[in-house]
Amino acid sequence: MPWSNQNGGGGPWGGGGNNQGPWGQGPNRPRGGGKGGPPDLEDIIRRGQDQLRGFIPGGFNGGVVAIIVAIIAIFWLFQCIYVVQPDERGVELRFGNPKQEISMPGLHFHFWPFETVETVKVTVQQQNIGATSAGSSSGLMLSGDRSVINVQFAVFYTISDPKAYLFGVENPAETLQQVSDSAMREIVGRRPAQDAFRSNRQPIETQVLNIVQDTMNRYGAGITVTGVTIQNVAPPREVADAFEEVQRAGRDRDSTIEDANRYTNQKLGQARGDAARIREDAAAYKDRVVKEAEGEAQRFSAINDEYSKAPDVTRKRLFLETMEQVLRNSKKVVIDEKQGVVPYLPLNEIGKSAQQR
Repeated sequence: MPWSNQNGGGGPWGGGGNNQGPWGQGPNRPRGGGKGGPPDLEDIIRRGQDQLRGFIPGGFNGGVVAIIVAIIAIFWLFQCIYVVQPDERGVELRFGNPKQEISMPGLHFHFWPFETVETVKVTVQQQNIGATSAGSSSGLMLSGDRSVINVQFAVFYTISDPKAYLFGVENPAETLQQVSDSAMREIVGRRPAQDAFRSNRQPIETQVLNIVQDTMNRYGAGITVTGVTIQNVAPPREVADAFEEVQRAGRDRDSTIEDANRYTNQKLGQARGDAARIREDAAAYKDRVVKEAEGEAQRFSAINDEYSKAPDVTRKRLFLETMEQVLRNSKKVVIDEKQGVVPYLPLNEIGKSAQQR
């Protein structure tokens, strides 16, 4: 080319055979270990390996094995130590077979993986049974008077034997639910619906508790039932309106009966008071008549004694007293055999007239 001949084949800028660029520099060389270039990757890896050999005793040949053994030992130790919380109890298993001892709250040690541990809570737990969602029919029961009612109740229990609870029954919680539901249906089926609604919930709860506890004892589930509480009793949704009408009619009937009982008690109280007053008046009249008769008898006896002493005087006095009583309130006209009508001065009547004035 033209510039090659003039510049000796060094390119357009006259580089010559030195392979220099237009600014007097040759082409760039690979920067592997040159001064001022970036560090080599192999050198970094090599230096890191040297430093790691300094930290590991025995180098890579024996140190890696020691680290792996230490990690495995720490992991095994963590698996062997377990903690039982205050509200828990633990049961250790050796090759799948439970031990006799029960692990109480605290820190414990067992040989894992040959031994494992199962923990259960021993505080009071609650299990709700019955229809808890709309459309559910799990709580529908037939009462003794052939009424369909929806019963929701709760069972409170504690785990008294953790070993029996874990290994005596396959699913103790589900078993408890089924037994409780069956017991409630049995007791409700013996009684009228009103007992579950208002009147006799306490006897129902007590009988269900006894049945559930006896059944769980026979199963060996390690559960102690502490209480059964009926939370809600309602009719099915399809007959809820009619049931409310029946309930209102029942309340009206009870109100009418209470009003009648109040009226009966009021009238009965008045009648009893009148009867008591009449009896008291009769008793008083009886006492008065008896006393008067006794007084008359005593008076007659006294008069008879006086009469026996002086018959003429007593006879005349009795005659005068009798005539005085007979003539006391009658108009008096005195007639003499010889003179006829005899005028007299009624001094007693004059005195009464003066007092009235």
